[in-house]
Amino acid sequence: MAKHKQVHDKQDTAQHLIELERKFWQSLVREDTDAALSMLDQQALMVSSHGSMKFDHMQYRQMAQQGAMVLKDFKLGDIDVLQPTDDMAVLTYRVKQSMGPRGSSDTGKMQEMVDSSTWVRKDDQWQCVAHTETPLDTPPQKRH
Repeated sequence: MAKHKQVHDKQDTAQHLIELERKFWQSLVREDTDAALSMLDQQALMVSSHGSMKFDHMQYRQMAQQGAMVLKDFKLGDIDVLQPTDDMAVLTYRVKQSMGPRGSSDTGKMQEMVDSSTWVRKDDQWQCVAHTETPLDTPPQKRH
């Protein structure tokens, strides 16, 4: 019985983390920096085609509120969750996203990416500590 409950708890946690990931993306579309910060750890890492960076809440706020381009729309798919410990999880997924100029109704160019996010649970609250994004240059291969 305990093993069944543990599997059920991991499934609930995975679903919760997927919802948090979507909520984070939605905060980017709404340009709701406070909502995004509520899901980020005080220190976080990001790796993208622009390189790697470590940032705190103040630096994130500056990036989010002053960047020339903003997220206009997104769609997540092929989401996988790996939870090696009770307080740590990694999500991987594909995302179709459109970025456009801040303050413009232009929906921008659609991009396809493969992303990952690492979440840790501190004081019963999940926080994102690392995010990676890699552009897909070729059509994605079927998953096994």
